[in-house]
Amino acid sequence: MSLFAKISTYDERSARLAGISLMLLSIFMFSFGDALGKYMVATYSVGQLLWLRACAALLVLLPVIWKQRAEFTRLERPWLQLLRITLSTLEVAAFFLATVYLPLADVITYYLASPIFVTALSGIVLGEHVGWRRWTAILIGFCGVLIALRPSTQTVSWPAMIALGGSLSFAFLMLITRSLRSTPDIVLTTSQFGGTFLLGALMSPIGWVTPTIGSLALFAAAGVTSVVALLCINRSLKLAPASVVVPYQYSMIVWAVIFGFVVWGDVPSISTLIGAVIIIGAGIYIFLREQQLGREETVVNPPA
Repeated sequence: MSLFAKISTYDERSARLAGISLMLLSIFMFSFGDALGKYMVATYSVGQLLWLRACAALLVLLPVIWKQRAEFTRLERPWLQLLRITLSTLEVAAFFLATVYLPLADVITYYLASPIFVTALSGIVLGEHVGWRRWTAILIGFCGVLIALRPSTQTVSWPAMIALGGSLSFAFLMLITRSLRSTPDIVLTTSQFGGTFLLGALMSPIGWVTPTIGSLALFAAAGVTSVVALLCINRSLKLAPASVVVPYQYSMIVWAVIFGFVVWGDVPSISTLIGAVIIIGAGIYIFLREQQLGREETVVNPPA
């Protein structure tokens, strides 16, 4: 039995705590991979990054894919699976495209809107109850997004809109992943990399730059990091409701500021920091409210 499968056998409270821990680990891994990706797109195209990153990830996953190949023949709701792959591919492409033009912390701040979208939509899409207190927190968090975005005819840019569009795609991706919780982790993870592999293969010939050995190693590191992060986040969403674990994505801003300052010397603007603080505050409230209500909720622990 795999480690993730053992985690699934925990009781409800332990499953929630395990889901939160896996979400935090996945966010750190994603943040590291995001910083690595931003570093690479300074030299290589987004399509090239998507393709080589996916190649490395699929190579790492190949032994597991072969071992569990029978799982790929029993997909639940294939059309929903296809929609999930599409959203995942668009979200990744939008993120790295936005980082070409914006500081990492700015892009991450816009992506912080995704937990707000998830909590707002979880009642409609997943049937999870969202009360007036959490709706208030959602509205406050959205105000934080507006402060960080600094909306005006001079400051709203298409890279920022791309980042927000990616954030919305990511939110729907989280919700669909939660609804497909009986799908094995390897299928969920492989399908996401398959989508970016295809899009990257189509885009990479445009502006192709032959990578050095060192760059290939970095692309491989990005792929391996993404594999670990996706496995963790997919299992996290299976163990606990989306509205419980997703707010922990707010920790992304901490890592984004650290990586942005250490690697590029970026210092976030005051409006970005204020907006991030408001968003994080709203997310913490949503989490505390979920903890209070969580005693009466039932979590369905799927088979591995």
